[in-house]
Amino acid sequence: MFGFPSEETVKSLREQYPKGTRIALNYMNDPYSKLEYDDRGTVDHVDDAGTIHVRWDCGSGLGIAYGEDSCRKLTEAELAEEQKMTEEPEQEESGPEMSM
Repeated sequence: MFGFPSEETVKSLREQYPKGTRIALNYMNDPYSKLEYDDRGTVDHVDDAGTIHVRWDCGSGLGIAYGEDSCRKLTEAELAEEQKMTEEPEQEESGPEMSM
């Protein structure tokens, strides 16, 4: 265990991972976690212990513990790909027309 980070480290983590930042998991030192490498989530906040609290896309709420776990910010290309995947199709499909 690494202990608590300094105030400067917590401040830096908060600047690097503000609320809404999209991240991917590199490693979690928790044998009971079902999270896997490259699972993605959205940062909720960083607490005074340096834990990055995340709303994982899979529904988990486990935090990234300072000094134990590892994550990275998504790249611009990854963010663009996610955005592309969530956009609605421009053309709506309609059912067959019926005449009366």
